Amino acid sequence: MSETPVTAKNSTDAQISTELSMRRTGMSFQRTRMSADRTLMSIIRTSLSLISFGFTIYQFFAKLKEAGTLTHTASSRNFGEALVWLGIGMLLVGIFYHLAFMKELRLQREQMREAGLIHAQSGFPPSLTLIVAIVLLILGLGVIIGLQFKMGPFG
Repeated sequence: MSETPVTAKNSTDAQISTELSMRRTGMSFQRTRMSADRTLMSIIRTSLSLISFGFTIYQFFAKLKEAGTLTHTASSRNFGEALVWLGIGMLLVGIFYHLAFMKELRLQREQMREAGLIHAQSGFPPSLTLIVAIVLLILGLGVIIGLQFKMGPFG
């Protein structure tokens, strides 16, 4: 169903006002979507910081123990692991929150389109930010598995 937007040439003031309102509402959905992406990017940034800082602490104390400088590093290494777990958990919660929010936003947008309140001609594609978050989650899980089982470069 392809509705042609009302043009100013052959329209009444009420039609123009309605058309402008529909366009503003449609654009507000795009702004809300971008806002949700920015929120997820903030979660990604914080999670990445926690994961990398935890990994760094873990590796630092592992190298000190390996060099014989320190003999007891278990609590520091556990703290590093805890930071990695915290980063992964935060990212997981952020991804689920983003998915639930976007599902609800798409539902509201579809209801408004069906009611004829917006055109909804532009697409509502999957979020690239969400894809990056999922990739980071997989990498974080790889790091924690390596730390737990002392595999790969973590052993």
